[in-house]
Amino acid sequence: MNSPLSALGQSAADFLTRPHLLYIGGSFVPAADGKTFPTHDPSTGERVTDVPYAGAADVASAVTAARAALDGDWGLLPAAARGQLLARLADLIEQHAPELAELEALDGGKPVAVNEFMDIPAAIGHFRYYSGWPTKLEGATIPVMVPGTLCYTRLEPVGVCAQIIPWNFPLMMAAWKLAPALAAGCTVVLKPAEQTPLTALRLAELVDEAGFPPGTVNVLTGDGTTGAELVGHPGVDKIAFTGSTAVGREIASRAGASFKRVTLELGGKSPNIVLADADVEAAVAGAFDGIYFNSGQSCVAGSRLYVHRSLYEDVVARLAAATREAPVGPALDRSTGYGPLVSAEQYHRVRGYIQDGIAAGATLLAGEVPPAEPEGGWFVRPVIFTDVTPDMRISREEIFGPVLVVAPFDDVDEAVALANDTGYGLAAGVWTRDLGQAHSLAARLKAGMFYVNGWALGDPAAPWGGMKSSGIGREMGRANLDAYLEVKTVWTVYATQ
Repeated sequence: MNSPLSALGQSAADFLTRPHLLYIGGSFVPAADGKTFPTHDPSTGERVTDVPYAGAADVASAVTAARAALDGDWGLLPAAARGQLLARLADLIEQHAPELAELEALDGGKPVAVNEFMDIPAAIGHFRYYSGWPTKLEGATIPVMVPGTLCYTRLEPVGVCAQIIPWNFPLMMAAWKLAPALAAGCTVVLKPAEQTPLTALRLAELVDEAGFPPGTVNVLTGDGTTGAELVGHPGVDKIAFTGSTAVGREIASRAGASFKRVTLELGGKSPNIVLADADVEAAVAGAFDGIYFNSGQSCVAGSRLYVHRSLYEDVVARLAAATREAPVGPALDRSTGYGPLVSAEQYHRVRGYIQDGIAAGATLLAGEVPPAEPEGGWFVRPVIFTDVTPDMRISREEIFGPVLVVAPFDDVDEAVALANDTGYGLAAGVWTRDLGQAHSLAARLKAGMFYVNGWALGDPAAPWGGMKSSGIGREMGRANLDAYLEVKTVWTVYATQ
């Protein structure tokens, strides 16, 4: 079998063949105890390379370095200089976009063409958007009732931030976390998911090349134990986490006990509604992309589809036909539209849900139960379940794979009840020509984001996040900047009676 390096460009291959090190205080160093762990290619299951396993000592060093930068060179930089460094980092990511797209495909299984079209441009866009914010962060003077006083507010960075990112959008999520924190003047210890460490390590090299003061950004590779050390470290002022609701709940509990600021972007079981007057062709295309993009490994996946009974058979038939044509294949193959799942663990998790759906009485209309031990990579073709009920696990739990459940409804009130019958609240959407009905549903559905005749639209300026078990706070936009800022009120008595 060919080495993974054989499908890569020279820059990505060169990166893989050199030593991989933690980035702490502006230096590239091995883990304090010398430990490493492997990262694998989901398209083949083969080991790609080894990366450092950061332990408690490395966490302590990174937090100390971040604090020193906050109190030193980074904290003393003018706002305009912070913006210039963010813009420089965006330029460097753009210069290395082909390399980063390949590393992302090799490490996470997302097709390289998708990375080039979406993930890498989105990361660049985030750094460019937030590069304009440092000089716009202003306090306010307040016309208070107390005579002879000046009252004003200052916006100050919240401090040292631990940022823990997931494996489904590694570089893009790093940008989502880093850009607003740095724009606000914070310093960061970034921990990528253990499944996808490579682009974070390459990003550390670009941060260093951009000229950020040592300690401003620190990058630690490791697993959940590393993340737990970060969350519990007393020198961390804020935690930003994207990942599962179960882990987010644990982080929130620990952060609350020590009064640390926290933002959590968690899971979803998002409903997508097709009304009777919908453009069927557009609705089918949107529903297909809404669930199967990134092989269903997305918190915002439209995994529950509710279709008006008058359109139900037509929509289901079209979706089933589309699944049969889906170009599933290796991530570095440019003809691939849908890559493998990220890991053996995720593969078996999704396989278990498919088996559970069949056992519960749902009809497996499209797709199949993947083999217990796959040959090669961790591929699961798109799956559609019909004849589902709201109490089934496949209807209620986040699967994080290419599994869609479809059910009919007879009127809008029934659709609303079905859609809101969930502990999650990340996203929801509707397909309709009646914009009055659409905006009525936007108010009735309990979700942080609502899409009309589209799915998972995004922009660095538009807040992203959910309600209920889908998280706390928002990513992107001014709302995310506020999460990295403290408001200080200053009172000055300048006259006495």
